[in-house]
Amino acid sequence: MTRIALISDIHANEMALRAVLGEIRRTGVDQVICLGDVATLGPRPNGVIEILGELGCPCIMGNHDEFLLDAELVHTYSASPRVVDSIDWSRSRLSGVELDFLRGFERCREIAMGKLTVQLFHGSPRSHMEDILSSTPPEALDEMLAGTTAMVLAGGHTHIQMLRQHHGNLLVNPGSVGLPFKDYVGGQSPTLLSHAEYATIEDLDGVIGVSLRRVPLDKHELRRAQSETEHPLGPWLLEQYA
Repeated sequence: MTRIALISDIHANEMALRAVLGEIRRTGVDQVICLGDVATLGPRPNGVIEILGELGCPCIMGNHDEFLLDAELVHTYSASPRVVDSIDWSRSRLSGVELDFLRGFERCREIAMGKLTVQLFHGSPRSHMEDILSSTPPEALDEMLAGTTAMVLAGGHTHIQMLRQHHGNLLVNPGSVGLPFKDYVGGQSPTLLSHAEYATIEDLDGVIGVSLRRVPLDKHELRRAQSETEHPLGPWLLEQYA
């Protein structure tokens, strides 16, 4: 059997990342893959990058990762002062070595699992700012996925877990490790869930399985992590974890 774990949208939530990796170690996988958005919107950007560096897993470039590398790019995506301030706060705390780590992220990647091929991206294969949802019209998906040949396609970005069949292929979103949303909000203010999310894909002699997984988190510990910094989104996050 080949089994991989997909993590995405960690958003500087070190506590959630440690909880997910602990669960992954307990259940066992051959490889962990990160689908991007690792070090913004949360209190511990440095801690998350340190963990990923030690893990040595493949990482895909998310839109927020690129916002840290290109300060002007976020203005093409969000007009929220709170979001922009949070990204600027994270960038100001990252060293040149940590920024170089982000520059090493790939935009897309294909991996082989036995006879199964999995294509990895952040938003869609053509853009890390594009949303793929259970409600995305099939015609729009055809355009987003044009030229793809993998049986399983996996991306994050929306903070909403999803497993969807499209023309015989499987579309997987592992959800968000650090900021899982109760509902899709399209850029508006979301309601957060107090667990961490990830997914596994396995191939057992040609039998393919996908599992969407949720790891419970302690709200008190989430609040404590926010209270230890002066992160711009801290007051809002404290309200969410009340």
